[in-house]
Amino acid sequence: MSGKVVEGEARQARPQAGVSRRSFLSLVGGALVLSACGFQLRGQQDYAFKRLAIAGGAAPMVARLERMVQGGSDTVIVKPSEKPEAILSLSEGRGQRTLSLNSQGVVQEYELVYNVTYSLTGADGTLLIPPSVIALNRAMTYSDQYTLAKTQEADLLYRDMQNDAVDQLTRRLAVVRSLHPAPGEQAPGIAPRAPLPTPPL
Repeated sequence: MSGKVVEGEARQARPQAGVSRRSFLSLVGGALVLSACGFQLRGQQDYAFKRLAIAGGAAPMVARLERMVQGGSDTVIVKPSEKPEAILSLSEGRGQRTLSLNSQGVVQEYELVYNVTYSLTGADGTLLIPPSVIALNRAMTYSDQYTLAKTQEADLLYRDMQNDAVDQLTRRLAVVRSLHPAPGEQAPGIAPRAPLPTPPL
């Protein structure tokens, strides 16, 4: 009887193994289809600089930027004293303004604003990206009855804008094609764009 039980368990194990093999083959096939469509897996970014130092910026932003650069390319983040090939200078700004008031004159909506000013220079002082700005905004309703919750919501929105800015910044760094660009090859600076309409709530 014990032999029959073992045999039955073996029969049950075979379909599971088959499912596992089918899942693996499906994943491999999906990866091949994506690669055929030109999709690039993470880690394919090729920056002109292989050693980048970051000066300024809040710790959470710098940490995310380090993860994205090192995880998505063969470039490493080093300290300014460790002979970087390029130095990224960052500064951040936050603010808010009133969007609307209710009938009692109490604030009903705020617009949160987040700016990142940045520039990139080579180790020899060559200006690779002139001073540029990433400007973002988010709308948020407000109520005095939920002050703590609204403060936490504002923090989340600022964090979202910070992550968005880092994503844009990594793409901006990829524009630099040479550490010694010819006069017509420098990356142009980007000024803050015109004020955007208030995002929908």
